[in-house]
Amino acid sequence: MNAAQSIMPEFAQNRQSNFYYSFLILPKPKREAIETIYAFCRYTDDIVDESASRKEQYARLKQWTKELHLSLNGESRYAVLNKLSTIIQQFNIPLNHFYDLIKGMEMDLTKKRYKTFTELRQYCYHAASTVGLICAEVFGYKNEDTKQYAMNLGIALQLTNIIRDIKSDAKRGRIYLPLEDLRRFGYSEDELLRGVYNEHFVQLMKFECERAHSYFRKAKASLAEEDKPLFTAARTMGNIYYLLLRRIEKANFDVFSKRIRLSPPLKLLVAMVLSLRSKAPKNLHRYIRAELPA
Repeated sequence: MNAAQSIMPEFAQNRQSNFYYSFLILPKPKREAIETIYAFCRYTDDIVDESASRKEQYARLKQWTKELHLSLNGESRYAVLNKLSTIIQQFNIPLNHFYDLIKGMEMDLTKKRYKTFTELRQYCYHAASTVGLICAEVFGYKNEDTKQYAMNLGIALQLTNIIRDIKSDAKRGRIYLPLEDLRRFGYSEDELLRGVYNEHFVQLMKFECERAHSYFRKAKASLAEEDKPLFTAARTMGNIYYLLLRRIEKANFDVFSKRIRLSPPLKLLVAMVLSLRSKAPKNLHRYIRAELPA
């Protein structure tokens, strides 16, 4: 069994994964399609996160891209890619989203700093919005504006990830926060790499969290009412990350002391609430409450 294939059962078993709870509610054909897409995304990401040399990482990513192309004719040596090709055709998913995702992983090999938010936003699009756009084709939609929801939600999720993972990224020499923001709040790269928690850092984090909130709001505003039931899984993912962002804020932005996370029961509760809301008559929605943005 190759590495990509081994990811498939992991998706179903890993209850720490936010994806696990978000896609539990999907009907089986769509859930299986999402599992395959998840496997592709996970393995693509793992290529650049493994401890291999930069040259070897480039070689693997190039080969993976070649295998994706071969899979379009069912000729890849990776079964998961051949299966992905079938899903691409079944749901008519634009190929450019997959190649854009790979480009995002390439950025992780070439960039360890982002000077401006414009640069970071481009990375967030490639690393996360592409996934949202891919999943949107599986979910189905009636309104073209719903694709803006997928793009904005992807950026919101990636920004939340970046905020949560500041410490672990710093250990790998990576700083995703825009350097212009660090300068704005008088907090240095060296302080971030050393995990210095002070008032300058708190003010910086307030700013970054508000930016993430703004993309959650943009996402919510972009989702057509008629498409909400189709996007219950995506909304579940968004709400889990929204609550994670709120938890970071309630911890006064101290992401250095410990990794901030949500418990599996809370994630399951979020999934259940959104599932109930999607099926309940609108006049009952006010009785099914949660601290959720979407």
